[in-house]
Amino acid sequence: MKLSPIIIFLLLVQLLSGQIQDKVDFLHAQVLIEPKPVENRIHGNVTYQFEVIKDVDSVYLDAVNMDFSAVYFDGQNVDFVYDEKKITIKKELKQGELHELSLEYVAKPKQTVYFLGWDDAVWNNEQVWTQGQGKYTSHWLPSFDDMTEKVEFDLEITLEQEYAVIANGKLMKKEPLPDSKGYAWQFDMEKPMSSYLVGFAIGNYNKKTVESASNIPIELYYEPTDVAKVEPTYRYTETIFDFLENEIGIPYPWQNYKQVPVQDFLYAGMENTSCTIFSNQYVVDSTAFVDKNYVNINAHELAHQWFGNLVTETSSEHHWLHEGFATFYAYLAEKDIFGEDYFYWRLLETANALERFSGEDNGEALRNPNAGSLTFYEKGAWALVMLKDRIGEEAFQKGIQNYLNTYAFKNVTIPNFMHEIEKVSNNSLGDFETLWLENTDFPFEEVITFLKEKNSSINTYFELKDKIEEKPEEAASIVKRAWKKIRSSKLKEHLILDYGAKLSPEFLSSVLESGDLKVRQAVILSQPKISAELRLQMESLLKDDSYTTIEAALYRLWSDFPQNRSKYLNETDKITGFPNKNIRLLWLTLALVTPEYNPDFKASYFDELSGYTSPEHHFETRLLAFEYLKNIGGFTDTTLKNLVEACSHHVWHFKKSAREILNGFLQSEGNTARIRGLYPLLSQEEKQYLEKTLGE
Repeated sequence: MKLSPIIIFLLLVQLLSGQIQDKVDFLHAQVLIEPKPVENRIHGNVTYQFEVIKDVDSVYLDAVNMDFSAVYFDGQNVDFVYDEKKITIKKELKQGELHELSLEYVAKPKQTVYFLGWDDAVWNNEQVWTQGQGKYTSHWLPSFDDMTEKVEFDLEITLEQEYAVIANGKLMKKEPLPDSKGYAWQFDMEKPMSSYLVGFAIGNYNKKTVESASNIPIELYYEPTDVAKVEPTYRYTETIFDFLENEIGIPYPWQNYKQVPVQDFLYAGMENTSCTIFSNQYVVDSTAFVDKNYVNINAHELAHQWFGNLVTETSSEHHWLHEGFATFYAYLAEKDIFGEDYFYWRLLETANALERFSGEDNGEALRNPNAGSLTFYEKGAWALVMLKDRIGEEAFQKGIQNYLNTYAFKNVTIPNFMHEIEKVSNNSLGDFETLWLENTDFPFEEVITFLKEKNSSINTYFELKDKIEEKPEEAASIVKRAWKKIRSSKLKEHLILDYGAKLSPEFLSSVLESGDLKVRQAVILSQPKISAELRLQMESLLKDDSYTTIEAALYRLWSDFPQNRSKYLNETDKITGFPNKNIRLLWLTLALVTPEYNPDFKASYFDELSGYTSPEHHFETRLLAFEYLKNIGGFTDTTLKNLVEACSHHVWHFKKSAREILNGFLQSEGNTARIRGLYPLLSQEEKQYLEKTLGE
């Protein structure tokens, strides 16, 4: 059977999809996009300039679910082949030639670009933002799923609505659009990057601009209603920036730096080049800062501007060079801010997590391209801690600087990095690679020995643990005898968390009187039941400057002293808690199930709790509300509709939790009929999911 030319060409396209496009070098991209948020579309135009490295008969771009209205090659309209994933242009091209490729298109992204709030009745909560981690920018911009293709991307974004637009690079121009309240925003990048790092955010933002010691502008974005949270949210930002520049020893490689909080972000943060996008759950007040702050993520994403953005892995086998390094330098920044004790106890916590993970036969090698976050982030950071300790700080810093200078704006492998480290240390590090990069186990005993040597409070902790293991019946007396000599708050906190349930009310009373905020928090977290002797002091925790402490104290006191429930609810009525409204949601639930408490307001409490399940709220808030309503049997048709909607949410772990709650609801008699009754209110996608769930 003779194949037609078009079939042969399509087979070639399929072959190309599994290959790296290494015969051409894309140099520059001029991108013009016009988001259409109400339609969930992107209208775009991109012009690439590229050089032919070797003779080649075609070029292609990754492009998912797009409609192309025109494609021009060196200004001439050309034919193309498109298979919904790649667009290919067949051309005989010679080594050394420079060419230009332009594409006009409409993208209908099902991921990577998220349009939030444009279809609800809430004013001013509209946002558009991207998350292209890995290889997903091709869902809105014809680009490169291959990280080894580095391009200078200059973006122009036109938006008819009057919102702020933030993107990679320096804002060069902001021009009003004719017959519109919107603007054209032009951003310039001076250096190349992988296309997964191209990103933008749109929303109702103000900004505060600060400057690093090296005169890099740092733009800190926030929603106008969050003006009082700007300081605690971005606390230590300049300190972190200056520390990392000095510690790494290589100047920040981009023109400026921006940080933008967004609603329902998929992760904690994403290090788009010069433009970090992060979850607005880290937009906090000073009380929330105690337990949940942005400091570590702030430092982590900034460190990525060197490790991941300046030098980029060739493939996921080398992902340690991104996540392990960013995690390591974030821990160093926290050490600079919070001190050595904080740093080493944080490392102990990660070591314990890795030991538990490895002990369950889940251990992973750092060179495993399919390893999980715990491995790449925490085991990766530990590998660098131990490498630095082995070769010395001076050699380590010199090796890092040589590595970054040698491979700036290029792609790297683990052997590239290890070669630079071996050169400066005059050491063969094959045994280090075997132990830390290739071994699936976590060398727990080695790191515990290291921590004991580096930190006296951790050494004391393990000495006390050994004594208690020998004589568990004497745990309380052992802790009590050691307590007065202890100066480390971290040690006190961990001793209370571990042994608080065994300590006498008298001793815990003295701890509550003299302990700092986290030690007092450890007391309430460690108690399975509050004794009558401690009731008054535990009640004082309802006024501590910690939302974690208040939440735990409210629930424990309400549970253990039912005669005082109204009193505890009155004392905490006006407290919201973290951005996920943890205390308010708990309060509403307890108020509803306390019969004697404000019976005339039960309906309003129920409406408020149910209202937090709606899509305008953050998914963390919604999930808490769903869980509480499930526990009190409070699902209405409206909350059930919101639950069904959540089953198709773009954040996978929220979607998974919502589906589990729905499946549990369907197990009870009569509830399937209730869900079927919602069909007229549902979208087509929601109906299809339900039909699949119900086996119809």
